[in-house]
Amino acid sequence: MRDLATGNILTDWKNHHAELFGRHSLHLRHSLDSSELFTDDALAKLIENSPRNSYHVNTRSSGPDGKRKRREGEFGDLTGKEILKAVATGDIWINLRAPQLADKRYGELLEEMYREFEARVPGLSTYRHLTTILISSPNIYVPYHVDVPGQMLWQIRGRKRVWVYPAEEPFMPQAALEKLILGEFHETDMPYHDWFDEMATVYDLEPGWMLHWPLNCPHRVENHDSVNVSVTTEHYTKAIRNSYGVNYANGLLRKAGLKNPARQTSGLAMMAKLALAAG
Repeated sequence: MRDLATGNILTDWKNHHAELFGRHSLHLRHSLDSSELFTDDALAKLIENSPRNSYHVNTRSSGPDGKRKRREGEFGDLTGKEILKAVATGDIWINLRAPQLADKRYGELLEEMYREFEARVPGLSTYRHLTTILISSPNIYVPYHVDVPGQMLWQIRGRKRVWVYPAEEPFMPQAALEKLILGEFHETDMPYHDWFDEMATVYDLEPGWMLHWPLNCPHRVENHDSVNVSVTTEHYTKAIRNSYGVNYANGLLRKAGLKNPARQTSGLAMMAKLALAAG
């Protein structure tokens, strides 16, 4: 039965999860895998109706370093079902960004997801919600990277393993994060060494499970031997906005010659940096 106060997307929420949200990783159950929006027919239709500027379709390049290099393509004249079949038998991943442009129900679902979190986490207020639907071949992996906004990953179909690393040195060099925020660095350019895995927390995501990690935690993902359908959601809060502004300003100050600028979270120094970031 639907809980009118908090919703029914999160199916195993406990009161103490509210104290962990944004501070610690949360590995929770959800009900999106049973939604009619993620059947093969629905995804095929979504693919066919997605504007060209709202999706990426990639395969891996050939050659010695091909596994680490993407090659961009497009859907062409293929039907949605033909594309899904190609994903199942190929080496392809598709990012459907802003799916609400093709079907408003995905936008309505996104807002419902955040309404539910805000109802469950006292004081939480989010904005700039974005979602991407990821459809990928068996054994595809996403390299080590960092995201700037708050992130959640929702597994719909297939299985994948996720490594989440601490959001601190040496896993997330501050100078690299600043360059990422300044647009001088790609999210997958973050330095990575195999031994980082010794300090990672590892999660196996199956259909009906989601994962939320603290802001700017580096992570990487590997699909198991099955087609994967996942949803990512991203958001901002006042605290995330402030962190973004301070890091942006620190990047400018570092370029001007200041070494190791402080990362203020309050006070006049933070406000001055937010003003600098705003231009």
